[in-house]
Amino acid sequence: MSLRYVQAMQRSFSAVVRSRILSHQSDFRSISRGCDVFINHRGIDTKKNVAGLLFDHLTRIGLRPFLDSKNMRPGDKLFDEIKEGIRSSKIGIAVFSPRYCESYYCLHELAMMVENKKKIIPIFVDVRPSELHVKYSHSCPENELQRFNWALGEAKYTVGLTFDSINGDWSKLLRKASNAVIDNLIASEGVPMSDNQAA
Repeated sequence: MSLRYVQAMQRSFSAVVRSRILSHQSDFRSISRGCDVFINHRGIDTKKNVAGLLFDHLTRIGLRPFLDSKNMRPGDKLFDEIKEGIRSSKIGIAVFSPRYCESYYCLHELAMMVENKKKIIPIFVDVRPSELHVKYSHSCPENELQRFNWALGEAKYTVGLTFDSINGDWSKLLRKASNAVIDNLIASEGVPMSDNQAA
């Protein structure tokens, strides 16, 4: 059996499984009423591009993403909604950007995702993992800084996607990110396969 044939079979199998998970979204909704993926991001950097486009793309393919500006309504309790969005999600996406670590809220959400043992898919937008550092602040308690450093270390040393917002291919980023989400949902849900698919 040639390597090219095996690779073609793997791609075919992967496409069948992806199709299966998307065609069974109603089953997943009955299993869990929460969201599929929580999108953690620095609004000032990525809300109108990466995070917003990713939310729209995931929604279009039948998934249920959580993005604060899209899921919350006037009158909602900010911290309660964020906490519930993270708690009910199956996986998280951390969209790292140049000013991400300046935000207490971004780091707090990231720490909650790590503490809740969520699988995190990092997307590094215009920033390298080595450039991400928690900045010391007199207004932030030492124990919170340690918590943020721990969560950031867990996430930034996870295999993720990198993207250059000026020269990058936006459609390719959305495709890769949604494939990563679907692959992780398949793993988290334990989607049953027929004998033909498993063969």
